[in-house]
Amino acid sequence: MKLLVVDDHAMIRAGLRQLCADDPVWQAAIILEAQEGALALMLQKKERPQITVLDLNLPGIGGLELLRQILAEDPAARVLVFSMHSEPVYAARALEIGARGYLSKHASPVELRTALARIASGLTYVESEIAQALAAQAGEPRQMLSERDLEILRMLGEGRSFAQIASALGLGYKTVANSATAIKSKLGVARTADLIRLSVEMGIGRSAP
Repeated sequence: MKLLVVDDHAMIRAGLRQLCADDPVWQAAIILEAQEGALALMLQKKERPQITVLDLNLPGIGGLELLRQILAEDPAARVLVFSMHSEPVYAARALEIGARGYLSKHASPVELRTALARIASGLTYVESEIAQALAAQAGEPRQMLSERDLEILRMLGEGRSFAQIASALGLGYKTVANSATAIKSKLGVARTADLIRLSVEMGIGRSAP
C-alpha cells in the first residue's frame, strides 16, 4: 500500500507518518511526501499511490486545480482532501471534481483513520458536520463558484489587490478584474468591497492585518 501525502507543512506530513506507524493496518504502508504540486504530480504518475491525502493550501498551483490535474493524470486516483477549510463551499467543489473524501484538520486521528479505511475500500467519506452543511446549503449561489473564483475570492479576503492576485495566479490584470465582476454577479453583490466582506464571512479569506 502506498500513501501520498501532499502538504506544505512538515509537521502535518510527520503527523500522518506517525499516525500510520501507530496503526497496524497502515504500518507497512509506503509513505510518499510532496510539499508542492509539481512533485505531487510526478509521484502520482510514477508511484500510483492507492490513496492521496491532499491539502488545499499549497504554494504555486492551488489544491483544487492540483486535484483536477491528479485526476486527469490518473482517473482512478483515490484522493482524500485533508484541509484547514471546513467550509462546505470547498468540500462541494472538491467532491464535484472527483475527490473520494473530505476531512478538515480539526478532525480526530480516529476519524482520519476511518476516512482512510473507507476510501481504501473503494467507498467515500465526508466529515459529518461538513456533510450536514453541504445538504443545508445545496442550491446556494456560492455553489456556482469555480476553482478560480474561489482562489480569487480567497485572495481578496486576504487583502490582496487585483494586481497582486494576477501576479500570484499568473493571469492578466484584466482577467482577474473580469473574473471579479463575474463573481459579483454570481453572489448578487455590486462592489468589490462586498466580495471581500463575503469572503471573510464565508470563512474563505481573512481580513488583512
